[in-house]
Amino acid sequence: MNWNSGTLNETTHLTPRESDVLRLIARGCTYAQVADRLGVSLHTVCSHVKNAYRKLGVRSGAAAVMRAVELKLFGEA
Repeated sequence: MNWNSGTLNETTHLTPRESDVLRLIARGCTYAQVADRLGVSLHTVCSHVKNAYRKLGVRSGAAAVMRAVELKLFGEA
């Protein structure tokens, strides 16, 4: 993936749930809070985070949120 391209690879997309998880993390929720709000286990949240990081080519929550904002994955706010 070209880090500076501003778009995800055509074949790479975050799932709606991965986007939900990142959106809640961006709002300052802990993984446990995300799990509670979405009605899933902490393990499931961790899996979504891991998959989103891989797809976005990042290694931290801050980088994932920044990349998602750059790609306008959270929509216009």
